[in-house]
Order: sequence, then structure tokens, then C-alpha cells
Amino acid sequence: MTKEEIKRLVDEVKADVIAWRRHLHAHPELSFQEEKTAQFVYETLQSFGGLEITRPTKTSVMARLVGPKPGRVVAIRADMDALPIQEENTFEFASKTPGVMHACGHDGHTAMLLGTAKIFDQLRDHIHGEIRFLFQHAEELSPGGAEEMVQAGVMDGVDVVIGTHLWSPLERGKIGIVYGPMMAAPDRFFIRIIGKGGQGAMPHQTIDAIAIGAQVVTNLQHIVSRYVDPLEPLVLSVTQFVAGTAHNVLPGEVEIQGTVRTFDAELRQTVPQWMERIVKGITEAHGASYEFQFDYGYRPVINYDEVTRVIEETARELFGEEAVARLKPNMGGEDFSAFLQKAPGSFFYVGARNEEKGIVYPHHHPRFTIDEDALEIGVQMFVAATLKLLAEAE
Repeated sequence: MTKEEIKRLVDEVKADVIAWRRHLHAHPELSFQEEKTAQFVYETLQSFGGLEITRPTKTSVMARLVGPKPGRVVAIRADMDALPIQEENTFEFASKTPGVMHACGHDGHTAMLLGTAKIFDQLRDHIHGEIRFLFQHAEELSPGGAEEMVQAGVMDGVDVVIGTHLWSPLERGKIGIVYGPMMAAPDRFFIRIIGKGGQGAMPHQTIDAIAIGAQVVTNLQHIVSRYVDPLEPLVLSVTQFVAGTAHNVLPGEVEIQGTVRTFDAELRQTVPQWMERIVKGITEAHGASYEFQFDYGYRPVINYDEVTRVIEETARELFGEEAVARLKPNMGGEDFSAFLQKAPGSFFYVGARNEEKGIVYPHHHPRFTIDEDALEIGVQMFVAATLKLLAEAE
């Protein structure tokens, strides 16, 4: 199929894709609560007429399109959940749910995959193999919906999987490609320093949990700067430090939380051991005690070169050499990695920024939005890349 034929098919569904995105944006639902979203997706897929539709979990949807001839099984994934953010945009399809907002583009991902499914439903008789459309819940909240869907069997028999993210740092018209490590494992830690509270004017009668906690925060940074090869990606960020109730009271406890981001599996296991050793040493030196908890989040997203090469070739063929942006890995997390444990695949970016339209706000910002012209680009990528991946087995 030529790029002109693909563009014509996408043009036919473009208005629907924009309308679906706006409906979803106006009615966001949080992770593991996407009941109305999943029902909307289910009913929209039903209206196409030729797909086998199931509900792998309470708030996810899978549609299967099985062609008349055997071939590869290609899965395409879109996430559907929103964030606990009060939207500050004022357009008419802004969130109607107080305190909940599609601030990361998942409404666009879902709409693009619906458009892709509608196009392939029309091409059913020409498909060699099977396409699975995975509408995933709960990407934003660990343990994540991807793992639940994998456990429900959506990836059984899949040969290759692809997914995308509308990306606000990248201008509309660009396709972001990353070979190998793309997004990090987003792990979380919790530390409680237990000292002895007392009068702020008499610190010698206390075990100052704040002073001890401050030393812990400072020394944890030595892991990044002094324990690890400078060329090895590692982030250790303390994001919460909670203590105290009054200006003249030294609290008995401090709570510290934060995140660790890694790509390397061995380093991921070693960092919490180093952290606890530091916490233990500092607290013991000052007569305090501690609690330490480390929660492993999603695995890192590691793209497969052979699938990423297909994505890059697709972008170049559709939009030209200038549209391809080779990007560096970033330390954000994404549970698309759960699907990559079951089949080779690739995750790519579709540029959604447009400074002329004022679409410049970062992900998770209360004024985040996307350039809706990016939606048709995402659908073209899904359709063309899937056709190319299916054809590789012929």
C-alpha cells in the first residue's frame, strides 16, 4: 500500500479521531478506574463491525482482527488513564471531572488506536496474519495495567508489539526514534528516621531526626556521584522530606521519599543495598533508628533494534528524512516494558508541540494539550508500520 493510499484512509477517519480524543479528554478517569472509558472504547470498536472484542481486565479492552491468510501476530498498544490534576485549559472539551485531567496525551493515544482499528477493519480481507489492538488501563500508577493485561494473556502468540507516545518536547511533524534503552525503571523508596523529639531550645536532650535526615539526603547523592561510573545512567531524587509541627519543637521522626531511575538490571538491584547501608550508618552514628522500604516499579523500556529500524523506515517513507528525530534515552518510566517481556517491539514518539499555537506545556502540567494535527500522523505511523511488520513474514 502506498503512502498516498494510507493518507487517504487516514483522512477519512481524521474527524472521528479528533472527536474521540475530545470526548475522552472531557471525561477523564484515573488509573484502575477507567470503566466509562473502557466502555466507550468497547462500543466504538463494536460499531466497526468486524472485530473480535474482549475485556481482558475490568478496565481494559482488546480487539482482534484475524485476516483470511496466516501470518504474523502484531500487537499495537495505547494507554487510556488520566492524572489527578485540575485542568487549567479553557477550551470547550476541557475536563468535566474536577481534579482529573488527561495531562499526558493518553486520550490522543486511545483515539489514534481507534482510528487505526477502524482502518484495518476496512482492510480485513487483505490482512495476512493477525492484529491485536490493546487498549490499556493504568499506565500512570504502579503496578500498572500492562502487567495485568499480560497476565490475562493478551500477548500470547504475539510476534511483535509497537506503541507510541505523543511527545510535547518534540514539534509536530517529527517522529522520535530511540534504539535500545529508551526509558528507565521508575523505582520508589521510603525512609523513616526515628529519633527522640523535644524542646527546640534544648537539642542536647533530643536525637534530632531532622539533622540526621539532612545528612541522609546529602549522603545518598554520593551513590550517583561516587559509587557509579559517570557514564552509567542513574537518577536518585529525594522528592519528599516531611517533619515537624511547630517552630520550637524538634520532631521525633522524619519521613523521606523519592525515586531511583536505572537502566542496568544489576545496578537496579545494588542501589537499594547501598542506600540502606548509608541510612543505617548515619542513624546508628547518632543513636537513631530507621525503617527502609524500596519498591520496584516498571522495568526499563528497551527497544529492539530490528523493530525500531522498521519504525524509522516507516517515518522516513511517510514524511521524509527531515521528520526522523534520533533521540537520547530519558529517565522517565513506562509500563510498555511489560509487553516487551513477551515479544520484541519498539516504542516511539510522535511530536505534539506547536509553539505557534501556544501548545508548549510539558506533560503533567495543568495546561498540557497536544496539537491535534499530530493525531493523523500517529495513525499513519500505526497503519504503515503494522503493514510493514506483517509483510516481513510473507
